[in-house]
Amino acid sequence: MAAKKTKKTTAKKTAKKKAAKKTAKKPAAKRGRAAPAKKAAPKKAAAKKKPAAKKTAAKRTAKKKRPAAKKASSAKGGKRAAAKASTTKKSSTKSQAAAEVAARVLAGEDDKSVADLGDDLVSGKKSVAAQAARVLDEIVDRQPEAIIPIIDKFATAIGGPQKRPAQSAAHALPTMAREAPARVARHLPRLKESFDGATHAGKDGLIRTFAGLCTASVAYQKRLEDVLNQGLREADAKTLIAWTEVVLPALKGEPHARARATVEARLGRIPKVHAQKIADFLGIKLRLRYR
Repeated sequence: MAAKKTKKTTAKKTAKKKAAKKTAKKPAAKRGRAAPAKKAAPKKAAAKKKPAAKKTAAKRTAKKKRPAAKKASSAKGGKRAAAKASTTKKSSTKSQAAAEVAARVLAGEDDKSVADLGDDLVSGKKSVAAQAARVLDEIVDRQPEAIIPIIDKFATAIGGPQKRPAQSAAHALPTMAREAPARVARHLPRLKESFDGATHAGKDGLIRTFAGLCTASVAYQKRLEDVLNQGLREADAKTLIAWTEVVLPALKGEPHARARATVEARLGRIPKVHAQKIADFLGIKLRLRYR
């Protein structure tokens, strides 16, 4: 009997222990249930990351739009290139037509003569003067002595306000200064007076014409020294390089020395790049204060 009682008591004790263990495990189970709530937290983080996804999408769209902008810029560049190509084609066709007219004029097969072209050059009508200028440029290159009778027309056009006739005169008169200096010298007063009001192309042609006359004869130096020095004083840096290389070799003696002094005095007031080119031409070194 005592053994049976002990077994019962031990069974009760084990049952109580098991019950106690079950009650102790219940908070752990609760804790285990709370664990999934912690796992749900990443979902909120993922929800917060959605704007980042939007940003990446925006970046992708921006990248897609960039090629379109490049295409637009390339299209603009293509239009500009096409416009340049069309202008060059037009100029080439005009020059070809002028060459054909010049050939007919020199052969005596055209309705107009060289004298007629000279009248058109100073007519004041832009289109007529421009066409005559193109034809006369071709004649100067092919047969310069043919334009000697219309030197007075070129002397009038070189100081005028119209660009194309002035360019044609600037192309013809320096050649005439070598071919027929006495015929050009007849118009020196008019040419000197027109220097101040001439276009850039006109002034360049006048300087080269005056230098050509001085090369042809030393007697013209005294008459042209003042206007040549004026041109050297007033020219911009790039033009001064070209005019120095044209004027100084054409002068001799004191006129040459004075023109050289005019150029050297300007070396300190122009950019070093241009001053160095002139100094190299003159065979001198730039002073330290110029550097």
